[in-house]
Amino acid sequence: MLKRLWLIFAQTVTVALAAVFVIATLKPQWLQTAPWRKPPDGVTAQTAHQIALPPAPPSPPASVVRAGFAHAARIAAPAVVSITASKAPPRATGRAREPLFGFPGFPFGPRQPRNGPQLGLGSGVIISADGVLLTNNHVVEGASDIEVMLSDGRQARAQLIGTDPETDVAVLKIALPDLPVITLGDAASLAVGDAVLAIGNPFNVGQTVTSGIVSALGRNQLGINTFENFIQTDAAINPGNSGGALVDADGRLVGINTAIFSRSGGSLGIGFAIPVDVARQVAAALLKDGAVARGYIGVQPRELTPELAEALKLGEAKGVLIGGVVADEPAANAGIKPGDVLTRIGTHAVATPAELLASVAALKPRTQVEVGVQRGGKAMVFRLAVAQRPPLRRDQDD
Repeated sequence: MLKRLWLIFAQTVTVALAAVFVIATLKPQWLQTAPWRKPPDGVTAQTAHQIALPPAPPSPPASVVRAGFAHAARIAAPAVVSITASKAPPRATGRAREPLFGFPGFPFGPRQPRNGPQLGLGSGVIISADGVLLTNNHVVEGASDIEVMLSDGRQARAQLIGTDPETDVAVLKIALPDLPVITLGDAASLAVGDAVLAIGNPFNVGQTVTSGIVSALGRNQLGINTFENFIQTDAAINPGNSGGALVDADGRLVGINTAIFSRSGGSLGIGFAIPVDVARQVAAALLKDGAVARGYIGVQPRELTPELAEALKLGEAKGVLIGGVVADEPAANAGIKPGDVLTRIGTHAVATPAELLASVAALKPRTQVEVGVQRGGKAMVFRLAVAQRPPLRRDQDD
């Protein structure tokens, strides 16, 4: 008898729980209005089923600082512009070799008209209220018409003030009122790991901000420019970003985006920017003189390897091997010969061809400089009259 009553009780409880489960799944409001549920104060049983989720919390006040780089992007982005440069169609040539290092700017992709003008898309940065812009030389090189569009939609035709192909910097100027101006930062204060933003117009989709860090500093010997001292970043840089801004977490300009390492033309997380310190010096020279004056002594440098030093019986010489000397130029006129090892320019010791190039370029033309040379086992000093570095050529020497 007791066993039968227990079975009836168990079956009744099971059926009741199943019914509650079905009701909770299909008609939850029936349970919300159940007489045993006491509704909240001020809510009747008839309206209780209308209560679902608690209200959203109020928006934080404007004084609350959000995580991220919204502030930096907000103050820097208005000064970054889009540039469209047009030039005559190129002459037909053989199949171009795909470079490992690419300029994410002019020309823009493969979809160019065969017979019409070529359009280059890039970016630029307004650095003064009177309309001076920084961009890359390769964005505007050879262009017959340059149009600039601001982030607020205004457009203007730009005047080309000057270019410096050896650093890939160009200076433009536009005539518009009330221009936004970016604050110039200090690239020398950057450290690996610092957060940076790349701002530009990639693929002509409109102004875009990407974030990353400083991956490396002082990158050189990449074969991109003659004078290289790049900031490397993993912030995405794509075609159209050339000439755009690399800014720090405070929205200050620290670099001009110029090149990427890529096998496909898109970003692989290895981008390069010209430090703002270099761009500022070049811009000042272009605005003042229309060109950048650099020193030149007329030597063809080679790296002095231990094998070469042993073969030439130079002992423990440290410096740059002179592979050739240009006739009737300062080094030749002073008596420097091929096979000499150049050890210093003025008071600056040089150990690599890149250091020699930078040291010579920093000299003022039409000045005198002492250079230290080792010839065999003998140390010698020559006094040179520094010349003006000639325009860029593919076979340019120092």
